[in-house]
Amino acid sequence: MAVSTSRISDISLVVIPTTDQDRSIVFYVEKLGFEKRTDTPFGNGSRWVEVYPPNGTTGIALAPPPPGQAESQGDRQTGIVLATDDIDATHGELQSGGVDVDAEVSRMGDPVPPMFWFRDPEGYSLLIVQQQR
Repeated sequence: MAVSTSRISDISLVVIPTTDQDRSIVFYVEKLGFEKRTDTPFGNGSRWVEVYPPNGTTGIALAPPPPGQAESQGDRQTGIVLATDDIDATHGELQSGGVDVDAEVSRMGDPVPPMFWFRDPEGYSLLIVQQQR
């Protein structure tokens, strides 16, 4: 049954299972310039942590994996796409800051924007795309 209208208005968070929250916080805050907006204890010694781009309304929750579901580290796609207004400057800044980024920006030509992948400390891959002007 198709719904003609949706009461869902936004994507508020995307969860990345994180085994070392402190290391991930340092990465997202210090390397990417995100803001930590939530860091709250919950459950049996767990924490709920949310980081956001400075002007963003959609955040990334750096949450512990569910019990028994800890994943091995490695290259894992998140499906998360971040936007920048200067792909080359962003690539250079992250690369010089020690972030595991692709060797170069991928340029496929219009209508595909320039982009590159980077990996966080847990081995998750995220994509950065130049915003259309």
